[in-house]
Amino acid sequence: MPDVIVPDNAVLLGRARVPGHDHPRVVTVRNGEVFDITAKAAPTVRDIGELDNPAAYVAGAAGTPVGKIDALIANSWQEEHDEAAPSLLSPIDLQAVKASGVTFVASLLERVIEEQAKGDKAKADLLRSEVLELIGADLSQIVPGSPSAMQVKEALLARGVWSQYLEVGIGPDAEIFTKGQPMSTVGYGADVGLHPVSSWNNPEPEIVLVVTSRGEIIGATLGNDVNLRDVEGRSALLLGKAKDNNASGAVGPFIRLFDASFTLETVKSAELSMRVEGTDGFVLEGHSNMAKISRTPESLVEATIGRHHQYPDGLVLYLGTMFAPVKDRDGPGMGFTHKMNDVVSISTPTLGTLANRVRLSTECAPWTYGASQLMRDLAKAGLL
Repeated sequence: MPDVIVPDNAVLLGRARVPGHDHPRVVTVRNGEVFDITAKAAPTVRDIGELDNPAAYVAGAAGTPVGKIDALIANSWQEEHDEAAPSLLSPIDLQAVKASGVTFVASLLERVIEEQAKGDKAKADLLRSEVLELIGADLSQIVPGSPSAMQVKEALLARGVWSQYLEVGIGPDAEIFTKGQPMSTVGYGADVGLHPVSSWNNPEPEIVLVVTSRGEIIGATLGNDVNLRDVEGRSALLLGKAKDNNASGAVGPFIRLFDASFTLETVKSAELSMRVEGTDGFVLEGHSNMAKISRTPESLVEATIGRHHQYPDGLVLYLGTMFAPVKDRDGPGMGFTHKMNDVVSISTPTLGTLANRVRLSTECAPWTYGASQLMRDLAKAGLL
């Protein structure tokens, strides 16, 4: 099990599996202890998010001790899981699971390379240098949709190298897509899944915003937006196959709600670190700096929810990543791809650590507990 950070003096909100209860319990952390704060007033994480002041509610909610946070973290790790003891789940429930793509220059260039390589890893290194030479501009200084961005677009069109990824990277419209259905994400310690057809894939460490039905950003957590580079590289129309599979979206370990010590400005300055450790001894490390995002978090939320699209149960939004691994794994020119049982750890001091083991989506625990079952269990418990 990897080392885990849990932020101190933070208003944390999550979900746990607690023996003796049919439905997930809503929990928080206080002084290293996990407390069950499930109540009829707000029996789901979605309900807490819709309150006027979620952080104040969670901070003051009466709770029942569940166990030490270290014990729940240890028992959440798939290889060490004991059904008779409490463990963590994904901290979200009824919210829509949305994601934004191509929001960092580094990932923008890699998407262009994927498109040009058509899923062929052997072509990627050569294409990388060619595309960089053709672009001939520091895209990090360009505001998407601005007049200068449109000048770059015209220049690239004239040279025959325009791409659909460049369109959403520097054009007026952000890429927003559905990552998965409500209740489909996995949490800390769970296996995260790769579709069996993929042979070129990687993790995507991201910050995930928590947004209410009113479009208000109330907190953040960590996410792994698992990416199948060969599948999406063959065609952008295969985005659903590349992104939405069993256990393909990890979120956690907790939502940190905004308060005086943690705000959206904190999120904007965060730096995520990521580590991949393989059973073959391979180690990959990387960083994603939110200060280098090309579109503001607010603008991405506005592109997702508003008069054009409503989400009555709120949503979470993956913000994208600047991390695109190119380190050779199996030999020169082979690039990076996952191997089974890789352990992926994503950390930042303000949000903690999200860690998961990589498996095929067909070998991960099947998703069987959905919104309808949650509603039935809450009703049976007298919480609706």
